[in-house]
Amino acid sequence: MDILWIGVAFILGLLVTRAHIPPLVGYLAAGIVLGLLGYEEGPVLKEIAHLGVIFLLFTVGLHIKLKNILQLEVLGVGLIHLLVTSAIFVPISLYFGLNVESAVIISLTLGFSSTVLTAKTLESRGELGAYYGRVSIGILIIQDLVAIAIIAYAGGGIPSVYALLLLLLPLFKPVLLWIVNRIERDELLLLMALALAIGGDSLFIWFNLSGELGALVFGMLLAGEEKGELLEKKIWGVKEAFLVGFFLQIGLEGLPDADGIRIAGLFLVLLLFKAVLFFLLFMFFRMRARSGFQATLSLTAYSEFTLIAGAVAVNADIIPSTWIVILALLTAVSYAINAIIVKNEDRIWELLQQYLIRLQRSGKTQDKQLKTLGSAEYLVVGLGTAGTSAYDWLHEHDHKVVGMDIDPDKLERYLDEGRRVVYGDVQDRSFWEDLDMGDLKTILLAMSGEFELKMHAVKLLQKCGFSGEILVLALNERQKELFEQSGARSVMIPALQVGTEMGQQSVRPDGRLS
Repeated sequence: MDILWIGVAFILGLLVTRAHIPPLVGYLAAGIVLGLLGYEEGPVLKEIAHLGVIFLLFTVGLHIKLKNILQLEVLGVGLIHLLVTSAIFVPISLYFGLNVESAVIISLTLGFSSTVLTAKTLESRGELGAYYGRVSIGILIIQDLVAIAIIAYAGGGIPSVYALLLLLLPLFKPVLLWIVNRIERDELLLLMALALAIGGDSLFIWFNLSGELGALVFGMLLAGEEKGELLEKKIWGVKEAFLVGFFLQIGLEGLPDADGIRIAGLFLVLLLFKAVLFFLLFMFFRMRARSGFQATLSLTAYSEFTLIAGAVAVNADIIPSTWIVILALLTAVSYAINAIIVKNEDRIWELLQQYLIRLQRSGKTQDKQLKTLGSAEYLVVGLGTAGTSAYDWLHEHDHKVVGMDIDPDKLERYLDEGRRVVYGDVQDRSFWEDLDMGDLKTILLAMSGEFELKMHAVKLLQKCGFSGEILVLALNERQKELFEQSGARSVMIPALQVGTEMGQQSVRPDGRLS
């Protein structure tokens, strides 16, 4: 009957996405529905759920770079937030009848934010490399490491005396890189990613350690490597598919009773406290209000690691099984809330902007934005392949051009190469309102990301009084039509341009086809 849970998960996942809610909420709902219908977990679903967690932790390991963690704002906000929330959640958990050990573990896991949700949101908006995006990911990595420590504590027994041999794993990194760098076929890269994740799990279990920890460690061996990023892309879809099994497995536990619903409701209200605390900490560490606001919204949800670590603790009889149902409901509802606030991020910012900016502290940060672009006549927003090419062409033809991006590393590299580039967030209204745009003739919106983001940027520029030409990078005819209706005067469609260029190149000067 495996096709049954696959079908139900697909249908409910599809339905919730129509309401712009992450499909994981639908998977949890599918598990609840199947549980009410009497469906019981089988060995196939159990193994798929386990592999989903293993693949997730392997991809998390691929992101663990010391430079993303060893920043004052990342360490400060991440650790202080986790300590403060835990200090508040522990007495609440004790009040609801948990013992000290259970209360501490539950409270720590409730301090986590969703790695999957945040990464997906940042990726869809093309902001994984943005300053606030990197700070958010750094904080999530700190939380994930704490989650792994909880999993290791709850899921491991007494390690084998030979477990110390695992400390030699970094010595095998050159050999691993040598192998990975010689893989050119996509299917072999995928197989390599699966083998590393499952191999790390199996190896650590053999030493009587947490298999989840093994998958994370094997991912860390390739963190920061170019092929490591390719491995993540190859395993991403497989990880998402197998995680369906995990959320279904949790959903099969059913719904909490009346007391459980009240507990979930209380912690749902405390989600607002988590968000306010995040923002205040970002302000304390001198981030701009806009960046702190964006990072706060991306982190405002309970985590899938709350469920993963909670499930391991339940299996170890550390926390009552009734709590995993409460955590599942809490996580699912928080996902839905996060989807709504992220979708309306710009409206919320416009409503709160005047109040939030007052909390901003003075001081130099990586995301400090300029007030003037000097005598520049052209501004290229988004320095990817298309944006960089546009900048270089304008510069080579002696036009006064400035490039703008939200990735500090990219900007630093381009400055070293002699390009004139600045940090800027195209969606930050205060940036455009404070910017002197008197000499600007044209703004080229060449950034990647969703159509809605580009459309919002066009409307924002118009609201802020820019009367020059706006060129937008569109991907199809429908986008071209909508951009032109909104007031963008010219649109570039890469696929059509490439096809036209190929057609022109295929014709000889005498008019005959080559």
